Amino acid sequence: MKPSNLPITRKPVAAPTVITRLVRGVGQYGLMIVLIALMVLPFLWMLSTSLKPQQYILQTVPQWIPNPLTFESYTQLADRIDLGRTAFNSVFVAVVSTVGQIIIAAMAAYAFSRMRWRGRDTVFVLYLATLMIPAVVLVIPQFILVRSLGWVNSYAALIVPSLFSTFGVFLLRQSFLGLPKDFEEAAFVDGANHFVIFWRIVLPLSQPALATLAVFSFMGSWNAYLWPLFTARRAEVMTLPVALATLQAGPRALTEWNMVMAGSVVAVLPILVVYLLAQRWFVSGVISSGIKG
Repeated sequence: MKPSNLPITRKPVAAPTVITRLVRGVGQYGLMIVLIALMVLPFLWMLSTSLKPQQYILQTVPQWIPNPLTFESYTQLADRIDLGRTAFNSVFVAVVSTVGQIIIAAMAAYAFSRMRWRGRDTVFVLYLATLMIPAVVLVIPQFILVRSLGWVNSYAALIVPSLFSTFGVFLLRQSFLGLPKDFEEAAFVDGANHFVIFWRIVLPLSQPALATLAVFSFMGSWNAYLWPLFTARRAEVMTLPVALATLQAGPRALTEWNMVMAGSVVAVLPILVVYLLAQRWFVSGVISSGIKG
């Protein structure tokens, strides 16, 4: 019988060799390149199709580089729909909705995170439970309400319902909870009220979360199709997604895909610009807000 106090010898684990690390690194980078290609290729094909004449689109062998290259689809798009008016409508609605949603969500998040009042957590749980209601279910009740207010075919119908975002309140509340209370307590000692603390302390310290909400809000408003389809059918207030849907031909006609892809490029560019401008704050805002993939 062996004594129990004898040392246990363990076989040393060999360190990975240079070849092993090289193969592992090449495999990881190769996988990332494949995933990036899968995400980027549809956008490259969309851009390529928008620069082709109609007769070169449905070829048996796909042609990635347009030959001949033409911008006729963009000029035809501007002739087919009032591109300037619809683009202005989309930009105006998206910007106003984003600014309004940030202001309302920030005030609600401050009330739920930095102020003490009876039933706060219960009200927040009930408010958060509304996220489980599908947005499609609310379309008909909201449309009846908007129609009773006389807002059909107006900017108010496109903007007001999007000002209230449960997700935005949750996102900013998580960010506000992570802020230190030292500045807040010092401000109360100096005689500041909640509005001063909210405006001068909380908001400046929460710029990453605000930028994250701005990106999400702008993308949601810019890409909205179902709600504007119900409430904004006139050309004066029609947004870009609804206008682009009119380019789809009927079952007996031929859809001009080069023009459709040109409209898609026009619709994607503002979102890309907004994301690139807010990219620095976007990642840190998602991390600080406690949202994990």
